[in-house]
Amino acid sequence: MKQTFYERIAESIHRETLPNGLQICIVPKPDYAKKYAFFATRYGGMDTRFQLGGVWRDTPAGIAHYLEHKMFDTREGNALQMLAQNGAEPNAFTSNAMTGYYFDSTSHFEENLEILLSFVSIPYFTEESVTKEQGIISQEIRMIEDNPDWQLYTRMLRALYSANASRISIAGTVESISHITAETLYDCHRAFYTPSNMILTVVGDVDPVHVVDLACRILPREGGPVILRDYGSEPPDVAERETQLAMEVSMPQFLLGFKCPPVEDGEDYLRSSLLGDMACDLLLGESSPLYQRLYSQGLIDTSFGGDYELMPGAAHLFAGGDSKDPKAVAEEIQKEVLRVSAEGFDADFYEQVRCALYGSYLRSLNSFENIAVSLTEGYFHGYDPFRFPEAFASISQDNILTFLQENVFVDRAALSQIVPKD
Repeated sequence: MKQTFYERIAESIHRETLPNGLQICIVPKPDYAKKYAFFATRYGGMDTRFQLGGVWRDTPAGIAHYLEHKMFDTREGNALQMLAQNGAEPNAFTSNAMTGYYFDSTSHFEENLEILLSFVSIPYFTEESVTKEQGIISQEIRMIEDNPDWQLYTRMLRALYSANASRISIAGTVESISHITAETLYDCHRAFYTPSNMILTVVGDVDPVHVVDLACRILPREGGPVILRDYGSEPPDVAERETQLAMEVSMPQFLLGFKCPPVEDGEDYLRSSLLGDMACDLLLGESSPLYQRLYSQGLIDTSFGGDYELMPGAAHLFAGGDSKDPKAVAEEIQKEVLRVSAEGFDADFYEQVRCALYGSYLRSLNSFENIAVSLTEGYFHGYDPFRFPEAFASISQDNILTFLQENVFVDRAALSQIVPKD
């Protein structure tokens, strides 16, 4: 087992790759009572088209999320209840490119870990239980479709992208999930829930050798094939300039998205993520000149903010919130990029934002959940998240200005609006 100590953040990681290809990461936290386990597969809402056994398969939108729901079913009962009865707090989630199952506990950790590894690696579905689940998930879908924030974000993605699978809702639609059967769930589990496509991360005061031995005993000996995926060939132009939907809201809401070039997996993935985050904070953050100006003019309120997101084959920066005049805000964002391109950022302001973002990354190390998820994302995308101090040091103000100049302009923009019904 390889141990790495990161002197700049005073953290260490034990890493082991099992013969079946499973990556195990263990972050020791001596003297902590809480222990946290995160078992994840590189399979999410975007993975609807893939090759299995030499044949390309198209699966219904929402199937990864549906499979997450059904994985807790076992021949003995419900794994969530088993873990809860054993003193653990379990849950799961599905994102665009990942499905993760996790629990934390202060006692019976190895027993709970055995339950987690067992139910995730051994599927148990029946046609009756799959059909019953459709009603539950259909209700969940209808609820999120009534949410203005969800509509705002998903409509922005559909306006930005014409082919990339990020256009697909993670939960799918009521119509798409009606085509899911026990057979399709088994096929997707066989393709993606294989040790070589997964990672187990444990944070806490545990014995690394015991964790590795338990995983070797519980999990399949074979790792599984490499699965080819098709996320769609995306042109550089946006699909739509503007999209608008009337809903029961008191004030117009908007998201202005800018389509950025996708980032390949590897060491540059972390740097690109940090670069985009810092660009958002400098351009759109609460202490930025743009924010202060728009707020004083009454064009935005405290709901305003921005973010930079990376997905397989896609990347975008976006800003939004409540506003009485979203188009005026969009114009001011464009003007601010031109201004900072010519003048640069104030040196004190730049240093303040850089230190604040660096501090937020350091604080995230206090969360067992954040540690586990960041290590998982790093493994899936080919970088080491604990190397973020080095990545920060490689970013200059000129890098950020170049990023904004190359990405935040009108030809790459799509405006999504939710407006009040008459």
